[in-house]
Amino acid sequence: QVRLAESGGGLVQAGGSLRLSCAVSGRAAESLFMAWFRQAPGKEREFVASVSRSGELTYYEDSVKIRFTISRDNSKNEAYLQMSRLEPEDTAVYYCAADPSSYVNRGSALYDFWGQGTQVTVSS
Repeated sequence: QVRLAESGGGLVQAGGSLRLSCAVSGRAAESLFMAWFRQAPGKEREFVASVSRSGELTYYEDSVKIRFTISRDNSKNEAYLQMSRLEPEDTAVYYCAADPSSYVNRGSALYDFWGQGTQVTVSS
């Protein structure tokens, strides 16, 4: 069974940076298409970024495209989300998601595996 465990969330001031990690167990990470989603209070879960199995292809939601970077290290069975220039609007629970497909569109319902989430709070 695939398990995803996020870490790295916390409280940061606007303009600051955080790096989220997602540890994969139960299956080789290189066999999974991986993504980050977030959910703010009272809002639906939304796509943030995704990365292909090899790490060569990345996809971003427009509002984070120039501030966030998704990456992965298959040798460590981990994926990452480097977030910089954080804004209060980035405050949310961030979830790691994965799927064995070679490509997954941005809909959250399409992903088979999910982590428990990590809270990111950006103060103004």
